[in-house]
Amino acid sequence: MNKVAGEPGRHPGWPARLGPLVVPAGTVVLRGPRLFDASAWSRIRIKDREYLENWEPTATEGWSERNAVLSWPAQWSSLRSMARRGLALPFMIVVDGEVAGQITVGNIVRGSLRSAWIGYWVAADRAGGGVATASVAMLVDHAFSVGGLHRVEATVRPENVASLRVLKKSSFREEGLFKRYLDVAGQWRDHLCFALTAEEVPDGLVRRLVARGEARIP
Repeated sequence: MNKVAGEPGRHPGWPARLGPLVVPAGTVVLRGPRLFDASAWSRIRIKDREYLENWEPTATEGWSERNAVLSWPAQWSSLRSMARRGLALPFMIVVDGEVAGQITVGNIVRGSLRSAWIGYWVAADRAGGGVATASVAMLVDHAFSVGGLHRVEATVRPENVASLRVLKKSSFREEGLFKRYLDVAGQWRDHLCFALTAEEVPDGLVRRLVARGEARIP
């Protein structure tokens, strides 16, 4: 299911192509970001501003500016740089051959911690069809196996019902509430902290999805 290449020890788990995994919304594949993703990425981000803006960190630039086609090359370069230094595992979410979002394991710390966070977004017209859950399952399995990580964390606003559902379906445990944790949509917002360790999913998240009949491997 997973095709992996790279230099073990320098950036384990990168580059890679994960999937496919079939869910109600379509066939999901995770692949590395590419420079020519600019138009598709920008189109979704601009169109889904109302859907996405309430959950993402506040930035100095306006939404249209920071999600314009011309802003993508710098983001793409930054993601590739972090991946090559072993600091992140960034992927585009592709559904039926079309870009439908992004998912990243970031802030990777090795040594005795071997921990990171996971973050994701999915286009509004792909929401509710299992895309986010499938993407989280594939990337967490990859992070715990080839990626060599032991713990993955996620923080989410209590109001973000859709994301909470994804994490709970993905076996993440709620660990506590971070008060005024992150500046989102112009205010310091509380976030719930969720986490998962490799020992808790020895069978893998993808296998659990398949066993529950929520996804299938073609």
